[in-house]
Amino acid sequence: MLRIVVGSHNPAKVQAVKNAFSEELVEILTLNVASGVQEQPFSDEETIEGAMNRAKNGLSESDAQIGIGLEGGVVETKYGLFLCNWGALAVRESSDVFIAGGARILLPDAVAKRLLAGEELGTVMDEFTNRAGIRKKEGAIGVFTNERITRADMFSHIMSMLVGQYEYKIGQQR
Repeated sequence: MLRIVVGSHNPAKVQAVKNAFSEELVEILTLNVASGVQEQPFSDEETIEGAMNRAKNGLSESDAQIGIGLEGGVVETKYGLFLCNWGALAVRESSDVFIAGGARILLPDAVAKRLLAGEELGTVMDEFTNRAGIRKKEGAIGVFTNERITRADMFSHIMSMLVGQYEYKIGQQR
């Protein structure tokens, strides 16, 4: 049985990992590990680094064969502040780390201004929606897409790309 560690207890992230693997073939562990980046990553590079660190730190703190890191962030562009989401899949028995990115949407100015002033998206979204725990449920992507795409959906898409890259590499080694 393949042991997989998710570098977070966030239910949306864990659900995305479960969606990517057949549950009878894997054991999924969750660990709250350090991302090594700001609580609110502010670039693709920082968000990728957070995902990679979560995947690698999950491996170093467990006996799993595969580590998964999923990280959300924001990217400033000339069009405004966009959500960005990245994932990493690290393999214990090799130096392989696969990376994939997800959907992007423009954040409303009212939210973007608060993030640019130093606040974290999860806290801002809870206040913006007058609901608690948005980051663990539909996420900002769910709020601003009228739940056509939730945080778990978005991370599931990333997980499909990560697992696909991993499977391709395994197939090439045979």
